[in-house]
Amino acid sequence: QAQLVESGGGLVQAGGPLRLSCAASVSVSSISTMGWYRQAPGKQRALVATASSGGSVNYADSVKGRFTISRDGAKNTVSLQMNSLKPEDTGVYYCLYRPRVGTSEYDYWGQGRQVTVSS
Repeated sequence: QAQLVESGGGLVQAGGPLRLSCAASVSVSSISTMGWYRQAPGKQRALVATASSGGSVNYADSVKGRFTISRDGAKNTVSLQMNSLKPEDTGVYYCLYRPRVGTSEYDYWGQGRQVTVSS
């Protein structure tokens, strides 16, 4: 069983930066996906960014050019640098570890970190 420990986030004014980090308690699979989802108030959880073990990254259109995901396979960590934050980026951000590519059946989730962007 993997546990994901998240850190970072908090409160920032619009235009400012924040960083999220997530560390897995186990050695992640050599073929896996790690990333971040967020849940805004009253909305469903949605993709923010993911990074595969092969090096490919994927971003939600709304964060392209502002957010950067990075993954360290040796340290079993994934981070999200968020720049030029907007009030609509507010929500709870969840770290994802998907050890089986192509299926969400074995997904692990962190407990979530609050990100609040004030206007």
